[in-house]
This record gives sequence, structure tokens and C-alpha cells, in this order.
Amino acid sequence: MAVVGAVGLFIGLFLGVAGIKFKVETDEREEAVLAVLPGNNCGGCGYAGCSGLAAAIARGEAPVNACPVGGEAVGKKVAAIMGVEADAGKRMVAFVACQGTCGKASVDYAYTGIEDCRMLAFVPGGGAKSCDYGCLGFGSCVQACPFDAIHVVDGVAVVDKEACKACGKCVAVCPKHLISLIPYDAKYAVACSSRDKGPVTMKACTAGCIGCTLCKKNCPAEAVTIDSFNATIDPEKCTGCGTCAEKCPKKAIVKH
Repeated sequence: MAVVGAVGLFIGLFLGVAGIKFKVETDEREEAVLAVLPGNNCGGCGYAGCSGLAAAIARGEAPVNACPVGGEAVGKKVAAIMGVEADAGKRMVAFVACQGTCGKASVDYAYTGIEDCRMLAFVPGGGAKSCDYGCLGFGSCVQACPFDAIHVVDGVAVVDKEACKACGKCVAVCPKHLISLIPYDAKYAVACSSRDKGPVTMKACTAGCIGCTLCKKNCPAEAVTIDSFNATIDPEKCTGCGTCAEKCPKKAIVKH
């Protein structure tokens, strides 16, 4: 009993001394920042969860408004903890650049198999739809979204921009790279990702951009550019006049 007691006492003293000697100092600001972060651990900030972001902010390696889920409100709280001013961040949301619904997009064959967009890379043509750039409609993005902000409607993923927190998980999981983050207040966007020439696109989808340049020629703000037979709208230049959407013969430009 004496030996066991002595060993226990020694181990206790050793652990106590080791705990003091090797104690890792924690920045109180890091704990305070972590407390105000939403705790979703979505990774949309680029760090390994909220704890990783809190540590980076405390070290001055990340901006105080880096949390896309918390947005401006959380950014202000973090800024107050860090004793700095929070820059006015621009709210971003996910946007699916495709309108190839069941009634608009043609198909090459009937697909029966695993309903996962990522698995379609291994089947002929990358999916049953004739358009090689179109939404596959099996909802890998839906499964990845932690906020229930994206759903498949009539064969195409659609984002609820009010529920979207711009975490970027849907962007990362889409094998066709159809989803991107655009400003919440963007007025118009091109809902097509096809890079094929006009005749090829028209055979595949009735709502595809054919690169006709009418949107670019008629935009008074010069906000539209054409690259690889696909239009792009600069949200910073766009004034929301709607001329591009009106002139588009395929109605590939939509109001956001």
C-alpha cells in the first residue's frame, strides 16, 4: 500500500509540474471570437472550422469579417473583440449557371444508376443530357449544403439566395463547375455555362447561350463580355437596365 501510494503521489506531482511547465497559453480574444462565431464549421472561410478561423483572427492572419455564414453582424462583433473596424463586406450567394430543365435540355440516352453527380464523370458523355456543360440534376450540391439552400427543381439545381450563406460547399462539389458565388445584389446573371458554338448549343438546349453578342452590343454600361461563345456580366458595371435580358434570343440571361 505504501509503494502504491508513493507511486500515485509521484505521478500526481509529475503531471502537475508537467501541466504547469508545458501549459499552452490561450489568447482570450480567440475564445471570445469563437464564442460569437455561428459554429457551423462549414469551412467556407477557408479554415478548418470555426475554431481554426478564431485562432487565425486572433493571430491577425484572417480578417474579422471572414465568416460567410455570420455575415456583417458577426463581423462587427468580432471587430469589437479585436478592437478594430470591420470593413463593410459584400454579401455573396451561390448561383447555378444553367437552365437546362427537363423541358429545355435534350438527352442522349436514359441513365439508370447511382444518382450522384460526381459519379456521372465515369459514364459516356458525362451524363445523359446532350449538353456537356449542363446540370446533371442528381443533387450532390443539395447533399453538400448545410443550410438547405439549394434544391433540384425540374432537373436543375436552384439556389434560395435568402437561405444561402455562401459557404462554397456546393461550388466545390459540382463536377460541372456550374455554381459560383456572385454578389447578393447582382441584378442580372447569365444562366448558362455552355462553351459550345451556337448551333451545337441550340441542339442541346433551348435556353443555352449561343454567343450571338446581342447582349454585349446593346449593353449601355458595357458590362457584358463574350468568351468562348458564352456571355458574362460584370456585376460592378451592370446598372440593371435589363436590356441584355430583353435582347437575348434564348433568354439565357435572368434577373437575379
